[in-house]
Amino acid sequence: MSAVITSDEGGKIGTYVARYSKMRQTGERVVIDGACLSACTIVVGIIPSERLCATRNAVLGFHAAWLPDGGGRTRPSREGTEVLMKFYPPSLRQWIAQRGGLNSRLTLLRGRELAAIVPPCAASAGPARTGRDARTTRARPSRRTPATIAPPASAKAAIANRH
Repeated sequence: MSAVITSDEGGKIGTYVARYSKMRQTGERVVIDGACLSACTIVVGIIPSERLCATRNAVLGFHAAWLPDGGGRTRPSREGTEVLMKFYPPSLRQWIAQRGGLNSRLTLLRGRELAAIVPPCAASAGPARTGRDARTTRARPSRRTPATIAPPASAKAAIANRH
């Protein structure tokens, strides 16, 4: 079975850790064929590279983690951003560092730079978009802003168990 990411705006890191950890355990293949933003990007660190690929349409978008401040606003979370960075492979952490690190701006990775980090999909490797064995991940219209962090203990446990 394969999952195809075509338009995913992200969400809570814990939700993505659970989703991708299950996919990793079941041996599922993941194709990035569109936008994978915010918490969605941890797919690069959880799914083994031999079961992950990116098409020409793929774009990854990164930013720092944040927390709600209780007053309807958000504030950056250094601890959450550190947890998020631990999911990424060294080549991706280096790419992010070369661009000034994670902050409130969305930093995009695509094209040749993406292909240097995430294996490109072979022309015939992409799953069909319909049928029993294909699943597409699409973002719902979002009323929220980018990824919030999971409780630190559960995120740290997921990092420890991802290998």
